[in-house]
Amino acid sequence: MTSELPNTQWLTIPELVEVLGQSQSQVRRLIEDNALAAVRIDGILKVPAVFISEGEPVHELKGTIVLLRDCGFNDDELVEWLLSEEESLGTTPIQALLAGRKTEVRRIAQALL
Repeated sequence: MTSELPNTQWLTIPELVEVLGQSQSQVRRLIEDNALAAVRIDGILKVPAVFISEGEPVHELKGTIVLLRDCGFNDDELVEWLLSEEESLGTTPIQALLAGRKTEVRRIAQALL
C-alpha cells in the first residue's frame, strides 16, 4: 500500500532523532501517542517527512490520526489516506492540514466512518 506512494520522502527513527532533536524513546513515544504515524517499509519503521514541519510533528496531525483510528484505520491505511490526493480537498489531507484546513480535513475523515 504505502510503497505505492513513490514521491514520498520517508524518515527512519534515527533520522527523526536528528530532525526532532529528541531521543529514540521520545520519538517512539510521539508515534505511540498519535502525534506521528509510522509504517513498516521493508521491515523498517518510517514516518513521512511531510509529517514534520519546522522541526516538529505537524500539530494538527495528532487529532486527525486519532479520528482516523476511531474510524478503524490501521497505520498503513491512515498514512496512505493522509498522503493520497483527496478529490473533495483538491489536494492531499496532509497538505490541507499544513495549509490550516484542519476542520475541513477532519470533517471529511469523519465521513469515512
